[in-house]
Amino acid sequence: MLESPGVDGLGAALDALRDWQHEGGPVQLHPGDLGWFWRFGAEAAAAAVRTWTRHGQVVAAGLLDSPTLLRLALAPDAHQDEELARELVGDLSEPQRGVLPAGTVFLEAPTGALLHSLLAEAGWARDVPWSPLRRDLGAPVRAPDLRIELIGPERAHVRTEVQRASFDSSSFTDERWLTMAAGPLYGEARCLVGYDDAGNAVAATTVWSAGPGRPGLIEPLGVHREQRGHGFGTAITLAAAGALQEMGSSSALVSTPSSNVGGVATYRSAGFEPLPQRHDLRRDA
Repeated sequence: MLESPGVDGLGAALDALRDWQHEGGPVQLHPGDLGWFWRFGAEAAAAAVRTWTRHGQVVAAGLLDSPTLLRLALAPDAHQDEELARELVGDLSEPQRGVLPAGTVFLEAPTGALLHSLLAEAGWARDVPWSPLRRDLGAPVRAPDLRIELIGPERAHVRTEVQRASFDSSSFTDERWLTMAAGPLYGEARCLVGYDDAGNAVAATTVWSAGPGRPGLIEPLGVHREQRGHGFGTAITLAAAGALQEMGSSSALVSTPSSNVGGVATYRSAGFEPLPQRHDLRRDA
C-alpha cells in the first residue's frame, strides 16, 4: 500500500532504510540520502518520502529528490517480488496516484530488481548511466595529505562556503546546515573540511553511517572550483573513508554520473573500486 508517512511516520522509513543496507546488496537509496535532504527541513523531507507497506511492514521506500526524480530502495526479499513490482509500476506510471507528476520523470531503482523489466514493458526507457564505487573499510585507510577539520555549528559557514564554491547550483546555507544537523540522521554523520598548507579551505564532504557493520555513504563531496588539479579530491575522499571507518562502517559508497570522468578517477585514486554501472529510468511525456 502506497503511503506518504508525514513527519510523525518517518521513523519506520528511516529504520527500514538502515536495515536494508548490507554488504553484497545493491546500491540503492541510503539513509544518508534522506539525511542530506533534511537540510530543507523535517516537513519538506516528510513531503518527499513515499513508502509501500505490506502487513504493516515497509517493503519499499522512495525519496523525491526533485519533483520529477524518485530514488527508490527495496527490502532485501522484495527485489524479485512480482506483486510489489506491478504495484510500483502502476503507482509510478499513473500521475493521479501522487508519486510522480505528468510529463517527463525519472526513477533511480536498485539494479537487478524485477521492477526494471516491468517498467520497460510499460514504456519506460533507460536514461544516463551512473558509476557507483565502493571501498572496503576492513583495511587501514591512509591519512590524507590535508589538514582535516570536523565541522560543528560554530564553523558551519566554512562547510557551506566550500559547498557553494564546489557546485555551481548549490543553495547550501548556514541555516540549512543547522537544520540538517538538527535532524534525526545527523547523529550518524560527519562534516569534514580540508585545508591546504596556506590555510585555505579547499575541499569538503559529508559522510553518513547506517550503523556499525553496514555500508556508509559519501554525500556530497566537492573541491573548491579554484583549487582543482592538486590532489585535494583524493585527499578529502580518504578523509571521508577514514571517518566512516571510525564510525564502524563496513565499506564506503559513492555514486557519480559516469560522464564525470575526473570524479571517477578521483575516487579510484582513493582506493574505491567501481561497481557495475546503473541507469536511471525515464518516462517521457
